[in-house]
Amino acid sequence: MEKLDAEILAAGKKLSAARKKVIPKLAAVTGRQLEDLGFKQSRFEVAIKTDPAGDEVTSLKTSGFDAVEFQFAPNPGEPARPLRAIASSGEMARVMLALKTVLAAQDEIPVLVFDEVDANVGGETAHAVGEKMKQIAATRQVFCITHLPQVASAADAHYVVTKQVKNGRTISEITLLDKKSRVTELARMLGGQSEASRKHAEALLAS
Repeated sequence: MEKLDAEILAAGKKLSAARKKVIPKLAAVTGRQLEDLGFKQSRFEVAIKTDPAGDEVTSLKTSGFDAVEFQFAPNPGEPARPLRAIASSGEMARVMLALKTVLAAQDEIPVLVFDEVDANVGGETAHAVGEKMKQIAATRQVFCITHLPQVASAADAHYVVTKQVKNGRTISEITLLDKKSRVTELARMLGGQSEASRKHAEALLAS
């Protein structure tokens, strides 16, 4: 038992040291990804607190001696605070997208779902959101609920969700779109079925 305790303690300390070594790099590269996603002056940090009683096996959890917390400052001049406490759902999703872009080749999560990841963004940032999800989708299955044509056009498959009332009940339906229908739906998302909107939709799909 003493031998096993010593091995566990050594493994826990090794894990803590490895985390402390990689955290600065993770924070820096995630920060660069966040710049692409519209957070031009934000700051992303990773706080790690190691149990000072790390010489007791009883204080060791399955995740090691450390408590790790992501911290985020979306605006300049503000201190970084726990991401879970201050980020809106859209900000949380974009931070997660940035992290998943960085860790795409490392983690083993096969399916990712992004709900309204494009909240409060548009234009160039929307293109960046779509491109980053496309990068992740090269090795993972990605589902994204979006209202932006720039994001939807980056997908390999496009489903449209509709609601209608049947016999007094509201029914939701989901339909896979073919290429022609995608142009029509993207044009609708762009604001209408004018010739200009349809040409813009075709250009988004071609890019």
